[in-house]
Amino acid sequence: MVTIEKTDNSIVIKGHALYADFGKDIVCSSISSIVITTINGIIALKKDAISHEYKNDTLKIFLKKRDNVTLKLIDNMMELLTKLSKDYPKNIKIIER
Repeated sequence: MVTIEKTDNSIVIKGHALYADFGKDIVCSSISSIVITTINGIIALKKDAISHEYKNDTLKIFLKKRDNVTLKLIDNMMELLTKLSKDYPKNIKIIER
């Protein structure tokens, strides 16, 4: 299962959806597409608004600036991930703190 934990200043995404084998998992592919597109969009518009790191199947996104554009893109990402989690509740868990 993929867990997505969101706080005021960070988002941590870890695990594997286990919907299908590695490389064929449409749930993991969807999560990756949503998250990578959001990260790239924020960096393109506000280069210093976030930082991120990927280690050991865990992606951490840190909000360094809370400007309107960054927050809207993060909210959009979380909305898309929430909709996906409703379609695949056995594969995605979202925790907001």
